[in-house]
Amino acid sequence: MAKSSKPQDAIALLKADHRAVEALFEKFERARGEATKQGIAEHICRALIVHAQIEEDIFYPACEGKVDDDMLKEARVEHDSAKLLIRDILAGGPDDAFYDAKVSVLAEQIEHHVGEEEARLEGIFSQARRAGLDLVALGTELRTRKEALMREYERELPMPELSAVKLRDAVRA
Repeated sequence: MAKSSKPQDAIALLKADHRAVEALFEKFERARGEATKQGIAEHICRALIVHAQIEEDIFYPACEGKVDDDMLKEARVEHDSAKLLIRDILAGGPDDAFYDAKVSVLAEQIEHHVGEEEARLEGIFSQARRAGLDLVALGTELRTRKEALMREYERELPMPELSAVKLRDAVRA
């Protein structure tokens, strides 16, 4: 199938990421065998780390002042909540008694987050579209950064950094 020469706008790119991760979560649920599950979980974590990073670095800043500020703040906190689980999933393995449960809870968190971003009338994406953002230019910028991060993270997947949640020293132990 030939690729379209029409650039993908930012919202279409981010929604495609959402659908891809949803498919990975479904694949994880059907998977058998620890090595298979771990490979899928790592793929999920990589996709989510990259997706969160491009949203936080490019899309959300472009939305500031044009999209409900409280929604953007909540989205960043939801990202950090997911990143905490991602860190734990990456640090552990399928022999961890809670491994599958952690991936399942991560799926639920992402489903909630996606629902808020994609809500038809008042979601972040709807607000961004109504605000008249240059979604094609943003899409190009998102795609370029995403491709670079995916190449970089193929070699070594970093622990995701938190942007809104501050951990206290007592909690870090």
